Amino acid sequence: MISYSVEKEYQGLVDAYEKAGGDRSALGKPEIGNLVIHENKVLSANGVEGIKIETRETETGVDIYFLVEEGVKIKNPVHLCFGILPREGLQEIILKVNAQDNSEVNVIAHCVFPNAIKVIHKMDADIEIGNNAKFDYKETHYHGESGGIEVIPKARVKVGKGGVWQSTFTLTQGLVGKLDYDFEVFCQDKGIAELVVKVYGKGHDDIKVWEKIHLDGTGARGLAKSRLVLSDKAQAEVKGETYGNAPYARGHVDCIELVNGTEAVARAIPIVSVTNEKAKVTHEAAIGSIDRRQVETLMARGLDEDEAVDVIVRGILR
Repeated sequence: MISYSVEKEYQGLVDAYEKAGGDRSALGKPEIGNLVIHENKVLSANGVEGIKIETRETETGVDIYFLVEEGVKIKNPVHLCFGILPREGLQEIILKVNAQDNSEVNVIAHCVFPNAIKVIHKMDADIEIGNNAKFDYKETHYHGESGGIEVIPKARVKVGKGGVWQSTFTLTQGLVGKLDYDFEVFCQDKGIAELVVKVYGKGHDDIKVWEKIHLDGTGARGLAKSRLVLSDKAQAEVKGETYGNAPYARGHVDCIELVNGTEAVARAIPIVSVTNEKAKVTHEAAIGSIDRRQVETLMARGLDEDEAVDVIVRGILR
């Protein structure tokens, strides 16, 4: 029997989850794997055949072990919801993932902090993708308008032979606050890594993005892609690193930052390195401004300037 306070926390978190774009109905279906965590409390956990989810509540967060069994292809996406509803709090997620050989799964995570004034959310992930396994991870954040949050997601990912790791991190709703994103991937023979980051910074947001891909196996491929838009006094620094360390490895760093206004600051630092004569790694970095003609066209159709900019930004980050 769920106590009233826990039920209230669950409903509040799911309401915010839905506002962030999550599928509320998916959390209640027995055939769909899900995990809902508020602060350091596990409010809901549902594994499905082929997936094992173990949790341990700690003083400051939750330790999670996520196993996808060998050869299993999970039909429905697994839904994760992490968040803090109070204005102040700390949430530390320690995540261990083991996607065994020839498995396949899609994971959709939403992190929600609608009332944050002084909140810290940390994730430290250790992820292993087996040979010929595929893991697609999409994480979307929903923040309030105070900017009183610090988000620190860090992950180390090992991709086996022929394995695939795809991740997308999106933070476009509410003020970012402080973001320190740090993902590093190591790929074996014919392994694939794709890292995508999309962030809309406003106010005094302070954004740091660091993507690193090591192509250590023959024929490994990697893409580090970031799209950032900055307004007001927001500032961002993006580091994209790719290392071609094996024959026929192919990698690319792709960074675009757009600045709207005179006080926002954008920096891009692409690093490419090749230690094998048959590897090839390229980079493309661009910093520019939002097209004023597009803004004026939308204003002519009845939008004010802020609304017009927002439409353009969401189109870029879509």
